[in-house]
Amino acid sequence: MMSIKDWVLSQLVSKSLASSRPLSASDSFLSEEPQNVEFDNQGLGCITTNLTAAPVSGETSYSSSDNQTNQSFSSQHMENPSGSMSSIEKKLDPLAKVEGLQINFLRLLQRLGLSQDNLTVAKVLYRIHLATLVRAGESDLKRTNLRIDRARASAAEQEAAGLPEMDFALRILVLGKTGVGKSSTINSILGNTKVTTDAFQPSTAKVQEIVGSVNGLRISFIDTPGLLPSSTNSARKNKKILHSVKRFVKKSRPDVILYFERLDMMNSGYFDFPLLKLVTDLLGPEIWFNTILVMTHSSAALPEGPNGYPVSYDSYVTHCTDLMRHYIHQAILDTKLENPVILVENDPHCKTDNCGRKILPNGQPWKSHFLFICICTKILGDVNTLLGFEDGVQLGPLSNTRLPSLPHLLSSFLKHRIQLNPNAANDEIDELSLSYMDEVDEYDQLPPIRILTRAQFEKLTKSQMKAYLDELDYRETLYLKKQLKQEFLRKKENKENVGVASDDIADNQESSPTAVLLPDMAVPPSFDSDCPVHRFRCLVTGDQWLARPVLDPHGWDHDVGFDGINLETAAEIRENVVAYVTGQMSKDKQDFSIQSEATAAFIDPRGSTYSVGLDAQSAGKELICTIRSNTKLNNFKNNVTECGVSVTSFADKYYFGAKIEDSISIGRQLRLAVDAGRMGGNGQVAYGGSVETTLRGKDYPVRNEKVSLSMTFLSFNKETVLGGNLQSDFRLTRGTTMSMNANLNSRKMGQVSIKVSSSEHMEIALVAVVSIFRALLRKRPVNDLGSREALERG
Repeated sequence: MMSIKDWVLSQLVSKSLASSRPLSASDSFLSEEPQNVEFDNQGLGCITTNLTAAPVSGETSYSSSDNQTNQSFSSQHMENPSGSMSSIEKKLDPLAKVEGLQINFLRLLQRLGLSQDNLTVAKVLYRIHLATLVRAGESDLKRTNLRIDRARASAAEQEAAGLPEMDFALRILVLGKTGVGKSSTINSILGNTKVTTDAFQPSTAKVQEIVGSVNGLRISFIDTPGLLPSSTNSARKNKKILHSVKRFVKKSRPDVILYFERLDMMNSGYFDFPLLKLVTDLLGPEIWFNTILVMTHSSAALPEGPNGYPVSYDSYVTHCTDLMRHYIHQAILDTKLENPVILVENDPHCKTDNCGRKILPNGQPWKSHFLFICICTKILGDVNTLLGFEDGVQLGPLSNTRLPSLPHLLSSFLKHRIQLNPNAANDEIDELSLSYMDEVDEYDQLPPIRILTRAQFEKLTKSQMKAYLDELDYRETLYLKKQLKQEFLRKKENKENVGVASDDIADNQESSPTAVLLPDMAVPPSFDSDCPVHRFRCLVTGDQWLARPVLDPHGWDHDVGFDGINLETAAEIRENVVAYVTGQMSKDKQDFSIQSEATAAFIDPRGSTYSVGLDAQSAGKELICTIRSNTKLNNFKNNVTECGVSVTSFADKYYFGAKIEDSISIGRQLRLAVDAGRMGGNGQVAYGGSVETTLRGKDYPVRNEKVSLSMTFLSFNKETVLGGNLQSDFRLTRGTTMSMNANLNSRKMGQVSIKVSSSEHMEIALVAVVSIFRALLRKRPVNDLGSREALERG
C-alpha cells in the first residue's frame, strides 16, 4: 500500500500539485471540502489559501459572493517569523516549529473570540498539514499525523493556563493614496488615537511605526505618507515616498501589506493603473504576494444602477473588487494572483450589533474579520519560510522562452570551427590533401584542344560527344587542382615570409581599388511609384567592410521586403593577428533579432592558431552570449589537434563547455577524427563525442566525393544514447550527383535519405509526381467515408 508521503509526492508530479495557481472559489475544496481535513489534490506551490471570512460564531452571515475572495500568499517579504517561536522552539527542527505555529494559530482564534469551525480556519490547517507532509522524511511521517482535535485540545489547555507565553507579533505595512483612511483604520484597530488624522490635508508626513496591542496580540503598523493620484506632477513625489518606504522595510520586513482604496470613490470611470504600476516597479511585483486590499468608507451610499435604483451592496463590492484586481494583474502581468479584500468603516456613527461591534451593511463585524485575515496571512507566511516554500510561486508574465538544451549546445560547440574571413568556406579545404599533389602540374603538360562550337558539336556521333565531354571534364579537374595548389603555395609562402607579406598588404591598401557598385537585388513588386531599389544599394570598397541588406522572402505582398542589414569585415590588426566580425540585424514593428560573431586569432607561423571569440544571438526577448577560446595545434604534418572552452549566458543562467578534437590523415584520401566534449549548467551535465572515418575520392578536394562512417555517443540525465551514421557523396555521371545518408541509434530510431541532383536528366523530377499521386490516393478513402457518413445522417 502506498505511504502517505508517496501519495503526496505522486500528486505533486501527476496533478501539478506544486503549481502556483491560487485556489479559486470554483475549486472543490471551497464548495465541497469537509472541515475534517482529508487529503485533496489542490495546488500547493507556496502554501496558498482563500482567506475570505466565513461568518464566525455570533456574527450575521452575509452574501456568498464575499466568501469567494481568493488569496495566494508568499513569504517573500519575511526573513524571520518575527518572533513567532519562543527561544526553546528555535532550537527545534522545522516540523516542531510548524506544530507550534499550528497551536498558536488556534490559541489566537480563542483569544480573539473567533470560531474554530470556520471554513477558512479548516483550509489554513489543511494547507499547513499538507505542506508538512511534503517536507517530512520517512521517520517524521508519524509526527505529522497530529490530529486536529489534539491540536485544538493542546491550544485550549495552553490558553487556559497561559503557559507557555505566546510570543506572537504582527508587522503590517500600510500603503495607499492620501485621504483614503489609512491612519483612521490604525486608530480603529488599536482602539485609541495613535495617529493624528485630518479630513482636509495629509496627516502623515513620513514613514513611522505605530505599536499597539489588541487582546494581548502585539501589532506594529508601518504608517506611510499618502500617495498622490497619478499625474505628471505627482510622479516625482510618489517615487520619493515609495523609495523611503523601501528603505524602511529593508530594515524590518512586514508580515502583511495593506493597500487602501475608498469604496465610495470607485466607479466605472475609476482608473489608477499608473499608480499601481509605479508601486510594482519600485517595490517589486513580489509585494503583491501577501497584500490585502482594504476598502474604506464601506457604509457609504451606493451608486444608482441603470434602472435608477441603488445597486445591491454585494454586487457593488464584487464589481469594485474585480476592478482593483484587474489593474493589479495588468501591473504585474500575471492573472494568477487574486488578493483578498477587507471592508472597513471608520465612521464613529457606523452601525453596531448587540455586542457593540461595528458592522457593515451586510452584517459583518469588520474588526474581527480584519485581524483574522492578517493572522492567517502571517501564519501561512511563517510556515512557508520554515518549510522552504518561499520561492514556490513567482509573479510575472509566463515566459515563452525555452531554456536551451544541453545536448544541442554541446553539439553546436563540437561542430564550431574557427572562422577568420568571409570566405571561410574555402578555408575548410584540407591543406594536407593539397600538399600531396604532384609538384609538376599535369594541366600544363596537356596538349592544346580545340573548343567546338554548338553546330560543330551537334555533328559529332554519340561516342565522339562522350569522348569530347570526358576530355573537357578531365581538363577542368586538372585546372581546378592547379588553382587550388597555387593558392596553397601562396599562403605557405606568406607564412614563411611574414615581413614581406606585411609590406605587400600595406602596398595593396595604399592602392585600394575603385569602389564597385554591386548589382541590384531583386525586390518584389511595390506600391511605390518609383522603384525603391536605390535605397538599398551598397558599394564594395577597399575598407574591407561589406554591408548588405537582408531580404525577407516571406514578407507582405507588395512590400519592399528588406527588414535588416548584414555586416562583414576581416582585417589584420597587427603581425600574425587577424580579426573577423560578422553580424546580421533584423527589425520590424514587434520583433528585433540580432546574430553576430566576432573572432580574433593569433596565427603562429609554425602552424598553430590561438583564437578567442564572442557570439551573440537573440532568442525572443533574451540574448544568448557565448565566450569561447580555441587552440589549434598543427605541429605534425599528418596530425591536427584542437581544444576549446566556452561560457554561454542565457536567461541569468550560465553553461560551461570544454572539448578536445584530434584528426589524423593517412595519405591523401583517408582521414580519422575523434572528438569529445562536456557541457554543464543549471544543475545538469551532458557528455558527448564521436569517432569518424572518411575516405575521399581520388579528385578530392576538387570533386567532393567521399564516404564517411561515424559513431556517436551522448550521455545526459543518466541516460546514454549510441548512434551510427553512414554518408556517401559521389558522381553518377558528369552532371548527376547523388548523396546518401543513413543513421540509427540505440533507441531504435533512424533515418535514410537519398538525394539526386542532375542537370542532364530532367525526368528525375517525375519522382515528385508519383509522391503527390500516392498522397492523393491516401486521402481519398477518408473523404469518401466522411461523405458516406454525411449521407447517412441526411
